[in-house]
Amino acid sequence: MVSEAKLRKDARAIFDAALKAADPVEAVRRHVRVEAGVLVAGRRRYRLDAFERVWILGAGKASAAMAQACEHVLGSRVAGGLIVTKYGHGAHLRRVKIHEAAHPVPDEAGLEGARQLIELASRTSASDLVLFLVSGGASALTPAPVPGITLAEKQETTRLLLACGANIHEINTVRKHISAFKGGQVARAAMPATVITLLLSDVIGDNLESIGSGPTVPDPRTFAEAEQVLRGYGLLDRVPQSVLHRIEAGVLGDVAETPKPGDACFAKCQTLLVGSNRLAVDAAAEKARALGYKPMVLSTTIEGETRDVARMHAAMAREVLATGRPLKGPACLLSGGETTVTLKGEGLGGRNQEFALAAAIDLAGLAGVCALSGGTDGTDGPTDAAGAMATGGTIAQARALGLNAVDYLARNDSYHFFAALKDGSLIKTGPTRTNVMDVRLMLVAP
Repeated sequence: MVSEAKLRKDARAIFDAALKAADPVEAVRRHVRVEAGVLVAGRRRYRLDAFERVWILGAGKASAAMAQACEHVLGSRVAGGLIVTKYGHGAHLRRVKIHEAAHPVPDEAGLEGARQLIELASRTSASDLVLFLVSGGASALTPAPVPGITLAEKQETTRLLLACGANIHEINTVRKHISAFKGGQVARAAMPATVITLLLSDVIGDNLESIGSGPTVPDPRTFAEAEQVLRGYGLLDRVPQSVLHRIEAGVLGDVAETPKPGDACFAKCQTLLVGSNRLAVDAAAEKARALGYKPMVLSTTIEGETRDVARMHAAMAREVLATGRPLKGPACLLSGGETTVTLKGEGLGGRNQEFALAAAIDLAGLAGVCALSGGTDGTDGPTDAAGAMATGGTIAQARALGLNAVDYLARNDSYHFFAALKDGSLIKTGPTRTNVMDVRLMLVAP
């Protein structure tokens, strides 16, 4: 029997391998390089002497690190630029300015960052090349509410959508239609410059228009779909009146839609996906195999209520223990994606810590199991932890300390539960300067 200490050590090593694969600098370098004065971006080539200036713009929790890679590739050719990233996620850049703002709820700093990005994009010309870098968190970091809607009203709309369990696609559908930045509108501002967008995906299915709310790609979503999201979650009479009036005006055709596929502003735009959750999970599987576990990737498109997803993973772990299905141990069950938490309590935590707590309850008393869930950005909800891990002995340990796991879960207070254990269950990586959603794993070593 593998000890719990060994399981915890292995689980952390597997998660760290996923983080390494999600490194934004390496992701950019795999896809962008300069050869004999030619910028190679994916399958396209651009003669750099055809441009007067090269700008680096972007937003997201990994955008500063992505900009570092771009500066390294392009060197003195970079005329300048601006990156908007989360507080504490900055990096040393030589030619590009860093502007930090709040995530996941936008603040005034984000408002100013978005304004500056739009202004810089608008100042480019046909002889300019713009590298626009987008990673997870870009939507919240660049609030640019349309006239008539205040930042506070957009913040309230974001809070309501997060609290009711809306997924990232639904949240972005609404945000794009109350924004002057998202949904292709940066491409419209930069026209007629040449724009190369590098994307580090943090959304299920890697839909380009959903990554950072697609500031430089066509927006297939409509005002009518935004209204459907609000209606579906019962928010039509809860969002600020200014937001509702904007959406309703768009449905009636009184407000112009975001730029759609085929719009002229995309004629000189290229979009390149440089990193994703799938690559991170694949690296985790390789590490698990090297440590002696049989890996199985369940899916990299997992979404839904966190507690339900945790119980499904725990059920599969119990099946491996009981019958050796779908594979015999020692096994490593892996999944990626991004779940949601419907808030019912006033506690502190995040979806990854809640996953670990819910899994701990279902795995209570089982030997040879360890669950881990972590955010690749190094943060989970409004906490300093990336996630947490739990074993079959976690609940017994908690009881000995007078902790009721079910009560903590009901209050959405997973952070304080794991912090009280004082056993390293909370995973603290610090800001990783990347974000390709979450990585979850179940180690089963009967």
